[in-house]
Amino acid sequence: MLPYQSLQEAELALGRELTLAEKLWFNYSAQKSDYYLYCHNLLFLFCVFSFVPLPLVFIELKLSKNISKYKLQPKIRLSFQEMFRCYKDVMWMFFVVVGPLQLVSYPTIKWIGIRTGLPLPSAWEIVLQLFVYFLVEDFGNYWIHRFLHNKWGYEKIHRVHHEYTAPIGFAAPYAHWAEILILGIPSFLGPAMVPGHMITFWLWIILRQVEAIETHSGYDFPWSPTKYIPFYGGAEYHDYHHFVGGQSQSNFASVFTYCDYIYGTDKGYRYQKEHLKKVNLLQSL
Repeated sequence: MLPYQSLQEAELALGRELTLAEKLWFNYSAQKSDYYLYCHNLLFLFCVFSFVPLPLVFIELKLSKNISKYKLQPKIRLSFQEMFRCYKDVMWMFFVVVGPLQLVSYPTIKWIGIRTGLPLPSAWEIVLQLFVYFLVEDFGNYWIHRFLHNKWGYEKIHRVHHEYTAPIGFAAPYAHWAEILILGIPSFLGPAMVPGHMITFWLWIILRQVEAIETHSGYDFPWSPTKYIPFYGGAEYHDYHHFVGGQSQSNFASVFTYCDYIYGTDKGYRYQKEHLKKVNLLQSL
């Protein structure tokens, strides 16, 4: 909760006039507790899990010839019932695991220094912090994901996520409850290392889940803006990991490709791409 009773008091404390964004934030958050603001994550996650994959559902059900060429595994198509069952399973895990975890993790958020007050961070500060969060999460996720592909980790935990050999948007958060808990650790490491404003934390949670849905979309659209992000893996990159399945020792990275390249765990993927290039070249002759 902000320690100011009015806009004038806030401006006097900061020694300047509040920006439009700061005035909007003051009007919204001044009488709300920090815990209440933090719990907005529940609403954001629910909306992202429920609505962001919907365009992919429509595309899958009404697959046209113009779109089908972008489907990474065109021989596998899920029915509406199958996709809805995936969504129900995700929502069950959301209410049983993700939601309660969010509710009880607030003391950690306060401890690492996520703030809710004024002034608001600049756009550059938000962008740089989000960049750090993505890098840290990607590195931590890589090693945890790689560990989960050993015999015990895969059979006991990670095989649940790999039930979808041709991933769909709704399946991005589809996983064993233990995997959800374990992979939550890298998501908090970045904000713990470089704590910022609650707004930045909200954006981080939203963008990370939207990215995961895009990566699990099952479609490689050439117009996707993520194509312009250096070292970004994307749907094609992660789809290979699901296609190979439990035996996969390639493409463990969640967002970027640098860890797989550095540690040599993208060799199978690169070999397949080179092989397909040669096949396509021979077919065109």
